[in-house]
Amino acid sequence: MAVRVRFAPSPTGPLHIGGIRTALYNYLFARHHGGQFLLRIEDTDQKRYVANAEEYLLEALTWCGLTPDEGPVQGGPDGPYRQSERSAIYAVYAQQLLDSGHAYRAFDTEEELDQWRVREEAATGQPPKYDLHSRMTLRNSLSLPPEETARLLASGADHVLRLRVPENETISFVDLIRGQVSFRSEEVDDKVLLKADGLPTYHLANVVDDHLMHITHVIRGEEWLSSGPLHILLYRYLGWENERPAFAHLPLILNPNGQGKLSKRTADKLGIPVFPLNWLDDASGQTWMGFRENGFEPQALLNFLALLGWNPGTEQELFSMDEMVQAFDLDRVHKAGARFDFDKARWFNQEYLKRMDNGVLASRLGQLLVERGVLHDANALPAIAGMLKERVHLLQEMPEAGHYFFEEPRSLDEAALRKKYKVEGRPVFDQLLGELQDCSPFEAEALEAKVKAYAAQTGQGLGVLMPILRLALAGTLQGPPVFDMMAVLGKEKVVQRLQQNLDRFDALLAG
Repeated sequence: MAVRVRFAPSPTGPLHIGGIRTALYNYLFARHHGGQFLLRIEDTDQKRYVANAEEYLLEALTWCGLTPDEGPVQGGPDGPYRQSERSAIYAVYAQQLLDSGHAYRAFDTEEELDQWRVREEAATGQPPKYDLHSRMTLRNSLSLPPEETARLLASGADHVLRLRVPENETISFVDLIRGQVSFRSEEVDDKVLLKADGLPTYHLANVVDDHLMHITHVIRGEEWLSSGPLHILLYRYLGWENERPAFAHLPLILNPNGQGKLSKRTADKLGIPVFPLNWLDDASGQTWMGFRENGFEPQALLNFLALLGWNPGTEQELFSMDEMVQAFDLDRVHKAGARFDFDKARWFNQEYLKRMDNGVLASRLGQLLVERGVLHDANALPAIAGMLKERVHLLQEMPEAGHYFFEEPRSLDEAALRKKYKVEGRPVFDQLLGELQDCSPFEAEALEAKVKAYAAQTGQGLGVLMPILRLALAGTLQGPPVFDMMAVLGKEKVVQRLQQNLDRFDALLAG
């Protein structure tokens, strides 16, 4: 059977970066094996449903380039791909589980369950579970007389459907990442399969949909590992045990300190994003920063995430999408959690910026400058972008890193000035200014030749001339090559800045 995998998020909030990694691994696995990548929206939890969350995750996947072969937008032969639109399908299989005795009706109200939990925890010191040990003490179709169950059903009493977990059984399966995994049935709750509103829980809908959509491999986060035995039982009870997909549970993405799962709260304190796109939390009014708005390239983010839990088996770090598809498989995915290193993510982005065409980068830099109200010469942007991309990690850093291309230098490295400049040396620079005014064409190669010739003629070393030129033009000794800067700024600005700032340097040192 051809490989078919799915990414199945719930629209209960913004898509965490861990979700993007899960989608990426599913996508890479499908493409590596020539299979299909499906998107399914698991939206049956109406209490936790968040408006716009589905639109957000669709936009995030589009930005990342992880386009599904089948899904709510693309359609496909096994739709619909929103679980809220598949209720009638789940009802059929819920009834099958009831008829076979593998599920039962539970009439306990939330108030009754809350009171039971309080009593049991007070008596045992442990949070109780609705399971094979407690089910006969609660109100359900196993503990109640048949006539009472019939009466409750006839009266329309609210109830849920629970799985009847077997006693004294070891439930095992082979995980493609973790190997043999086993659970005792005593550890497994009688989970709710169908809620009082008639909608299924994750467990029933997930298993039914994976079967009906012909999913061959379930690649999901480690947090779902404990659901494995429950799902194994459902495949067995529904008669699909020999057709169930292979499981692979991905390692956690850990906080930067390596302690605990990466959380938005920890990330917020550190000033780093954990969502692909900006997310406005309507409840709190807080905007959570996204990687896109932080200036990341989607391919750089995917490259970083791919290596956050997967080892290609070589020293290679930078991968095109085609290279990742070619190299990826599950046998090199780690079991242990992967520490989220934001500095490494920035490094990846810088490497992608370095490889980006200057014209493309210039177009995006121009949009950013317009958004920030920064006046600029669009014709100069390709050259500016080419110089700055070696010196920043993010596109958003370019306007600040190269602010002297768009305005007068905002500050001056006075310590460097006092070390490099002497007032009595001013005539040397006045004469150099005249040489620069005569330079034609005003281009980097000609400017370099002119300055070097002047240095040789006057006996002034470039170590004397160049730092002062750079300080006068940019206010700092850091930055792109001086002659490239001068060519971009143009003769008029260069002459003006040199004249003004040489006067300023004299005034500072005289004072």
